[in-house]
Amino acid sequence: MKTFSMGGIHVDDRKFTHASPIEPMPVPKEIVLPVSQHIGAPAKPLVKKGDAVKAGQIIAEKAGMISANIISSVSGTVRAVENRQGPGGFHLLSIVIDNDGRDEWIAAPTSTAPSPDVVAKTDVSGIVAAVEKAGIVGMGGATFPTSVKLSPPPGTVIDTVILNGVECEPYLTADARIMIEHADRIAAGLALVMKHFSKNGPVKGYIGIEANKPDAIEVLSRIAPTYGDIAVVPLALKYPQGGEKQLINALTGRSVPSGKLPSTVGCVVQNVATAAAIYDAVVDGRPLVDRVVTVTGGGVKNRKNLLVRLGTSFASVLEHCGGVTDDSAMLISGGPMMGKALNSATVPVTKGVSGILVLNEDEANLYDEQPCIRCGRCVEVCPMGLHPALLARNLEIGDYAKLEELGILDCIECGSCNYICAGHNHLVQSIRLGKIRVNELIRERNKKAEKK
Repeated sequence: MKTFSMGGIHVDDRKFTHASPIEPMPVPKEIVLPVSQHIGAPAKPLVKKGDAVKAGQIIAEKAGMISANIISSVSGTVRAVENRQGPGGFHLLSIVIDNDGRDEWIAAPTSTAPSPDVVAKTDVSGIVAAVEKAGIVGMGGATFPTSVKLSPPPGTVIDTVILNGVECEPYLTADARIMIEHADRIAAGLALVMKHFSKNGPVKGYIGIEANKPDAIEVLSRIAPTYGDIAVVPLALKYPQGGEKQLINALTGRSVPSGKLPSTVGCVVQNVATAAAIYDAVVDGRPLVDRVVTVTGGGVKNRKNLLVRLGTSFASVLEHCGGVTDDSAMLISGGPMMGKALNSATVPVTKGVSGILVLNEDEANLYDEQPCIRCGRCVEVCPMGLHPALLARNLEIGDYAKLEELGILDCIECGSCNYICAGHNHLVQSIRLGKIRVNELIRERNKKAEKK
C-alpha cells in the first residue's frame, strides 16, 4: 500500500466518532467572527457597531493577494468590532454579531444535486472569483486562501489535482463523515477544479484516503470515477500523511523542493471539505458560513460530528454535547498532534477548526521535560529530513543564522518529534518560536536589501 518515503510515525487513531453522522447544531445567540481566519493579511472590516447584517453578507473583505473574505454566518446586528481570543490562542480583531434568529440571507443560495452532467454544463471561467467571493480557505487546518491555490504563477502547468481525505490526526473524523455523507459534492468539486486546469492539457485527479476508513473509500471509489479521470487511492496508516508534500509523494512519487509550492511539480492539493465548499460556491452561489467539526476526547460527555455555523463558541458546542467530564484535563483546538491547547472555551469555531478535543487526565499525558539523550529518534521520524533536537539547541543559544541554514522553515509542525521524544521535550513548540524569529530576520534582511 502506498505511503510517503521519509520519516513518519504510527499513532493510535482513536476515531471514536467515525460512525457518528453529521448533526446540524442550533445557531447560538452570539457569533464571533475574527477578520483573520486564514494564512495571510487580515481582512478589512466593512461593518461597524449597530449595523444590520444578513447571512451570506461579506462583512470583511480580503486585503492583499493572500487574504480571504469573511462572511456573516447569521442575520442580526453588529454588537462590536473588538479584539477577542481566537482558536489559535491569540487575540484577533473580531466582528461580534447578535443573531436575530431569522436566518435572512443577502442572496439565497440554490441547492443543485451534484452530477457529472451538472459539472459538464458549469462554466468554470469564473471559478476563482466565485471561490474568492465565498471566502473559501483550506479547511483541513492550513487555511491557505483557495482562490490563490487556483491561481498558480503564469506558465505553470497543473496536471494533477489531489484531494486530501487522509485525516491522519488521531481522534478527528469530520473529513471521514463528509466523504461518506457528501461524496457527490466532493467528487463534483474536484471535477470542477480539474476542468479549471484542463485548459493546459489533461488533468488527473486523486483522492488519497488512509486505509482505516474503508467505508469512505468504498463510497468514493464508486462515485468519483463517474466524474472523470479520478482515482481513489487507499494509503497505509502513517502520520503526517495529510501534509501536502507527504501526500503528493505518496500518490505520485514526486518531491516538492525545499521552499517551493506543490505547483512547482504540477500539483494542487485541496482538502475534501474544501472541494465540497468549492462546488457549493461555484454551482449554488453559497458562501462558506459553516463547517463540520468533530467534538471528541475522553473529556467530552457526548462525542459528535456537528455542522456548526462559523463564529459559534467552543463553549456552546461543548454545552450542546452535554458538557465535559469531571476528569477533563486539556482543551485543544484541532487534533492532538497539530492542534493548539487553549485556556478558554470562549473562542469561536473558524474556517480551519476541524475538531474540538477535550482530553481527560489519562489521555493528556502531562510529562515533565527531561534532558535530551541524543537518541536520534526525532531525526528518524521527521518527514522533512530535519534535525529537531539540533534546531532546539540552536534556538536556546540564539544562533538564528544556523537555524535558517538547518532548514527550520521547512518544518511543517506535525509534532512527530514531540511524540517520539524520549525526554518528552517540547521540540515543535521550540521550532515554532525559531521559525518566527528567522522569518523576522529574513524580513529585516529584505528591507535592507531594498534600500540599497
